[in-house]
Amino acid sequence: MTVTDDDSLTAEITDILVTNCGLDPEAAARAPAASLEELGMDSLALLELSAVVADRWQVSIPEQAAQLSIPGVADLVARRADPPGHTENSVVIAAPLELVWSVTNDVAGWPDLFTEYARAEILHRDGDTVRFRLTMHPDENGVAWSWVSERTADPATRQVRAHRVETGPFEYMRIRWTYTEELDGVRMTWVQDFAMKPTAPVDNAGMTDRINTNSAVQLAVIRERVERLARDRTTTPPTSVTPTAVATGASATGADDE
Repeated sequence: MTVTDDDSLTAEITDILVTNCGLDPEAAARAPAASLEELGMDSLALLELSAVVADRWQVSIPEQAAQLSIPGVADLVARRADPPGHTENSVVIAAPLELVWSVTNDVAGWPDLFTEYARAEILHRDGDTVRFRLTMHPDENGVAWSWVSERTADPATRQVRAHRVETGPFEYMRIRWTYTEELDGVRMTWVQDFAMKPTAPVDNAGMTDRINTNSAVQLAVIRERVERLARDRTTTPPTSVTPTAVATGASATGADDE
């Protein structure tokens, strides 16, 4: 269930505490940064708060909520009530399926395929499953984000399933790649399902916007690079008779004819 903005949610949590839990509204107004415990909310009050929040937003309040301020509780509810993130982005690449599949699944070569990755280190391989560490180029603050992921490619179905092993700001991040042939080429689709941790700098909706924006950029780059590679391969002239063989009248079928 979608919640309202932070100020409105804080006011709503305050109203629940006053109406259902016996909170003194004047005490809360005097000390907005005080914890629920400091405001005199005991375990029974927290149980009542948890029941109302669960009924209204389908969110559970942990026992540690006693150490949070009312705005802190509101932020917790907002994050947990935030629908999980889901994105789906695709691009059609005018190139043979085998080429698209092989290039985009060459994890070690991703720094040459994506613009955002500085390094891709293969940590372990087991059949079609690979575990690897990705390191991005430094951001505007000079921070080079890095994490470990694992992906399993299925050549028979032309699908790849991946997830973050080191989740960082995510509670979880799961990705599915699919490849389908169309009249104009190969459609490569990325489907990402995720949820942000309460301590993350952005919520699920914010990360959804970021992923959609960045995916459009990276898919366009990948399309251009793979299509260029396909053009280079088709314009490379086939192996022909060497100048020496022509000059001497030697057979073009090989030395075994000598």
